[in-house]
Amino acid sequence: MTKYGIKILEIVSASRSHMTAEEIFYALRQTYPTVVLATVYNNLNRLWQDGLIRKVSVEGMPDRYDRIQRHDHLVCKGCGKLLDIDLGDMTVQLEKKVGMSILSYDLKLTYLCEECKERI
Repeated sequence: MTKYGIKILEIVSASRSHMTAEEIFYALRQTYPTVVLATVYNNLNRLWQDGLIRKVSVEGMPDRYDRIQRHDHLVCKGCGKLLDIDLGDMTVQLEKKVGMSILSYDLKLTYLCEECKERI
């Protein structure tokens, strides 16, 4: 793993804000001022492929990156705000339902946050 990959993994693992690639880029520039955005994208992709970070995709929003610890998400349909929730590990129950082993799952529950409700 490159020095950039190590630092990016540290940044993502320490954050609870579901950072975008650009936010990670700005955080990484604090340590490596000459780093370019393409380096961040390449390292994020490698970390995700290696199973060291999670990529959270929400339609119409930039991908966000998260620590690998098992948890699920609440996603506001209005503004895209992303919150962690812990519903427990449902792997065994899901495997029984589908009748086969699953490698992982990513549960995203859609809701409207208070700010978006007030706008309606």
